[in-house]
Parts: sequence; C-alpha cells; structure tokens
Amino acid sequence: MKRLLTLAPMTEAEAAPWVTGEELATAAGFGSAVRRAEFLTWRAAVRRELGRDVRIAYDANGAPCLPGRAERISVSHCPGRVAVVLSEGPCAVDIESETRNFGRVIARYMTPCERRLSESALWPAVAWCAKEALYKYAGRRELDLLRDLRLLEADLGEGFDPLPGVSSGVGVTAASAGTGVPGEEPVGTADGAAGKVTGSVCGGAPVTLSVLRAAGYLLVFRY
Repeated sequence: MKRLLTLAPMTEAEAAPWVTGEELATAAGFGSAVRRAEFLTWRAAVRRELGRDVRIAYDANGAPCLPGRAERISVSHCPGRVAVVLSEGPCAVDIESETRNFGRVIARYMTPCERRLSESALWPAVAWCAKEALYKYAGRRELDLLRDLRLLEADLGEGFDPLPGVSSGVGVTAASAGTGVPGEEPVGTADGAAGKVTGSVCGGAPVTLSVLRAAGYLLVFRY
C-alpha cells in the first residue's frame, strides 16, 4: 500500500465517526481551533483508509505510528491543509502553502550551494519541505537542518513558478485513484506540476523525494 492524502481540515462533526472518544477529549483540551481540527483530521483520514479499529500512537521519537500493523504513516499540516502518507516502508511528507515567505529564514536551513540547485521562485519553499521530509524519514531526533540534512539535486521542471491569483485551498487530492472516497482525485490533477529532490542525512546514501504542486500547496514526500 502506498497512499498520499491531502485534505482540508474537517469539522468535529465530520471527523467524529472516525475518531475515538479519547481523541475527541484530547482535542477539546487544545486552546486553538486550528490545532483541534488538524489533530482530528489526520486521524480520521488514517482510519477512513485503514478501518475504524486502527490504533494510533507515537513512537519514541514522537512520530505517529500504528501499533500492531505493517503500515507506517507520516503526517504534516499547514494553514488550510492536512497531508498523510501511508506506506509499508519508511515514509515522510511535508506540506506548505506556496505563498509562505521563507526569505527571512532561508539562511537557517539552506547552504549557498543548495540555493543554487534551482532557479524556481518556489525553490526555498520546496527546499524547506524537503528538509522537513528528510528529518522525518531519518527517524532521528536532534538533526540540524544545515549540518545534517543536505540537498544534492533538484529537478522541478516546468510549472514551479507561482501563477497570479492561484487558489490556495480548492479540492481534495489523494495519491491513488479509486479510493472510493467522494471528492478525492489522483495526485497531479490540479496544477499538474511534479518534480524530484535528492538529499542525504548525515552524509549517508542519497534519498530521492517526490515533489508535487497542487491547488496552491507544495508537497514533498517519499513512500
């Protein structure tokens, strides 16, 4: 199984059939309505794919996991969107709005060499997502974005320059067709831009990540 799901945050009523009473109580304790929605949405998305009886927990590194099951998961969210990857092997995902400005923090996560890997105006955002995805994929704590996580190659191709007036929250996408969930489409049917970024963790073997631009959002993932 390999799934990449992106969806708008659900209301509590929408998520309720797929989450536990304990999860609803936990969410109720959050001071932020946005955080409550994100917390419930990704759990509902996982169970909608795998079944209502799926247990969700966190591993020793604080990453979400599915005890007793072969599938692995990775989760990300940004204003207006939640992303979930399901896979039978190591996986990772990160999502950001393509309108987020990384100019003020670029020196904290990109080396001069990394900045030159692509001329796309969206490259700083893609690079941020790529490093976040590498961090999750590594499954280790205390990795430094500059020292330990390196980007080696970027192939974004056409379609990675922002378009004026792009919508930032239209539709719901899923990486595999035929999920049977109303309103979902195969990934890549929105803005139609896709690419790849290759990086490494602590000088190890190269890791290739997929990049998708869709509906005003950027996703970097591996499954």
